[in-house]
Amino acid sequence: MLCIVFTFSFSFVVKANYTSEEFQESLFEIGYKSIYEAINEGNEHFNQEIALPVQLPPVAFTHSFGRFDNLDGDVNDKYDIEYVNKDTPQNHYKISIQPVKYGMDFRDNHIDQKIKLDDGNEAIYSTKAVNGFNLLVFERDKFQYILSVDKRISDIATSDILVEIANSIK
Repeated sequence: MLCIVFTFSFSFVVKANYTSEEFQESLFEIGYKSIYEAINEGNEHFNQEIALPVQLPPVAFTHSFGRFDNLDGDVNDKYDIEYVNKDTPQNHYKISIQPVKYGMDFRDNHIDQKIKLDDGNEAIYSTKAVNGFNLLVFERDKFQYILSVDKRISDIATSDILVEIANSIK
């Protein structure tokens, strides 16, 4: 399912010569909005403040946006933040946040490494769970966080950088 979400949400990046305005409009048309608008929707829905990392991967992004999906029932309710560069598609970083009880489970063969975070929680690093993306998955305050970065920038946005980002949530 996660793979489908990535494929769907970034099928618009392939159009060449987007102006920034056209690029933004294409995102707004499929339900994205500012990070702050979307996080407020999620906070209200979950009746809890969702903490976000303050650090980003060290790559250039031209746009950031968010979307809160409130579907029928609670199972698929989640908050997504995406950072992209309209001119450099590999500069793509995503944060997905959903309640732990509805989070993704990972098979052992999809786990590359287990890492202890500063708050004592364990994170899972995976280069195999989603085609084209490396993931760091962890829990905090009853939510599962999935930090994903395009594999093409994994030499810059390493597992250590993703751990730093996870540790920047206060």
